[in-house]
Amino acid sequence: MERITIDVVSDVVCPWCYLGKARLELAIAEVQDEIGVDINWRPYRLNPDYPKEGVDQKKALAEKLGGEERVAQAHKMLTDLGREVGIAFDFEAIKIGPNTLDAHRLIHWAMIEGREAQDRVVAALFKANFEEGRNVGDHAVLLDIGEKAGLDRSVIASLLASDADRDLIGAEIKAAQEMGVNGVPFFIFDQQYAVSGAQTPDVLANALRDIAKAKAEARSGLN
Repeated sequence: MERITIDVVSDVVCPWCYLGKARLELAIAEVQDEIGVDINWRPYRLNPDYPKEGVDQKKALAEKLGGEERVAQAHKMLTDLGREVGIAFDFEAIKIGPNTLDAHRLIHWAMIEGREAQDRVVAALFKANFEEGRNVGDHAVLLDIGEKAGLDRSVIASLLASDADRDLIGAEIKAAQEMGVNGVPFFIFDQQYAVSGAQTPDVLANALRDIAKAKAEARSGLN
C-alpha cells in the first residue's frame, strides 16, 4: 500500500477550510483500502492584524465582503455545502472574530503528541468556532479543547502564557506564502503536488490515486 503525506495549510476561522477537511476525510475513506494517508496541519492566518481579544465578527465580515446581504448569501451557500458533508454551520452564533495565533500554537503542540491528537484538536477548533460560536482565541476555550484532545492542561496553560513557538508559527506562514500559498485551504501532497481550495471528495480522491500510481511506477522503474 502506498502512503501519501498531505500538508494541509489552513486557518480555523476559514469556513472553506472546515469544508475542505470534511471533503478530504470523505476522499480518504474512499481510497483507504488502497492508499494510506498521513495529514499534517499547517498554519495560516486570514486575519493576522486582529487584536488579541478579537473583533466584532458581523461588522468585520460585512466590511470584508461588501455588506450584510453579501455575508448572508455566502453563509447560505456555505451552510448548504456544509450540510452535505455533516457540518452544521451556525454563523449567527459567531460573535467574535478571533486572533488565531494561539489556536495555531495549540495545533502545533498537539502534533508533538502525534497526528491523531493534532487532528482531534483541529476538529474541535473548527467545531467550536463554526458550530458552537465559541471564541477560539480565548485561552479558556483552548485549554478545554486541548484537555479533551488528551493534552496536559497545565502544560498547555504555561505554554499559552508564554511566547513559545509564536515565531515558529510566523515562520511557517511566511514559508507557505513564499511557496505561493495566498489562500486556504491549500493541500500539498508529498511536498510535491499542490491542490488549492475546498475541492470535492472525488477530485481529492483522484489526486490521491494519481500520486499513488506515480509513486508505484517510479519505484518499479517504469517511467
